[in-house]
Amino acid sequence: MKNTWRFKGNEFKYIREVLDSGFGSSTSGNMCNRFEKAFADKVGAKYGIAFNSGTSTMHSCLAAVGVGPGDEVIVPSLTVISTANVVIHQNAVPIFADIDPMTLNIDPQDVAKRITERTKAIIPVSLYGLSPDLDPLMELAEKHNLAIINDAAEAHMAMYKGKNIGQLSHMTSYSLENSKHITTGDGGIVVTDNEELSQKIRKHASQGYISIKPKDGRIRINKEIFQDPNYKRHDALGWNYRMPEVAAAIGLAQVERIEEFIKLRQDIAKMYFEAIKDQDYFTPQYVPDGYVNTYYTYVAKFEGDKIGVKWQEFRKKYVELGGDGIYAAWSPVYLEPVYSNYNFYGKGCPHNCPLYKGKVEYKEGLCPVVERVQPKLMQFINNYGSIEEAEPKVEALKKTIEYFNQNKRNV
Repeated sequence: MKNTWRFKGNEFKYIREVLDSGFGSSTSGNMCNRFEKAFADKVGAKYGIAFNSGTSTMHSCLAAVGVGPGDEVIVPSLTVISTANVVIHQNAVPIFADIDPMTLNIDPQDVAKRITERTKAIIPVSLYGLSPDLDPLMELAEKHNLAIINDAAEAHMAMYKGKNIGQLSHMTSYSLENSKHITTGDGGIVVTDNEELSQKIRKHASQGYISIKPKDGRIRINKEIFQDPNYKRHDALGWNYRMPEVAAAIGLAQVERIEEFIKLRQDIAKMYFEAIKDQDYFTPQYVPDGYVNTYYTYVAKFEGDKIGVKWQEFRKKYVELGGDGIYAAWSPVYLEPVYSNYNFYGKGCPHNCPLYKGKVEYKEGLCPVVERVQPKLMQFINNYGSIEEAEPKVEALKKTIEYFNQNKRNV
């Protein structure tokens, strides 16, 4: 699927501005700053920090709140693996929590059971465009002095109880990968209202430069200072996670059209809902009152046993009838071989680290709800450039449903 329909705004204009300015990096140019401000303003946050991915965003957030060797970070069992991997990259330990079977997001009650004296942070995920239940998570954070990093990679402009989710957690991380609501090809951005966290996050993402400011990633503003042989450049440890200026130019143009992109996904989601609403073997992701789902993808549980049809069989027929395919949900992260085999850093993996005083086992039965629900989830593609482009795919779904309804087996 080509995404050229996305780039009908000011992308080329802003890219030309970057090129005409001398093609600087984010350490010297101003396009990243413009993009950061535009995005932060859009979601209602004070600070935005642009990154080269939606994974490096979370890594820097963990570093900013001091997560380190021996610490525990609670993450959902249903998420892309990077949500857990960034914890490993800080030599900390992911603790997996179960999900709510209706919203598919992390279950705050299960989170509460998994907090220990070693817990340092929680990374809930706004899965498929829907916010997790943030109020009880923030209450747990206050009670236990924890940081909340909302992994909103798939949930640009999602709302929770009438507020944009970018205003509600200590830090909110977004992905800008090419399938997301807005894109820079690859990339990410963090927003926060905390000035100190903003500066720490930005420093971690830019080699720990001493001159980094909460709202400014440029480091070569004053040549008289920067070029002096006595100048000391770094006062913190960091990585090079900066977003290129050209990517920021695309991001700025995309932010200008974000409402348009989201409305299109929501309208396509309504079409899928109409197609499945009368089928008792489909249960769409539940959206509680006061939430706004921005539908990165349209997700429903498929109870094929009610009509004697296997998941794979339904997908095959859907493709035969003109569908684009159906994505399965990720395996529970702790059942991926890298986790179930503890294949991290060999003998030096965090779970064998003498600084870690707990014990974890990544095996079946750890999170029963996700293990029951995940094999049933069907993710329908929502990333189309128009209603007209999506209509044949929705029609294919209707035809598939009709086919199996007419050919129900004895069950």
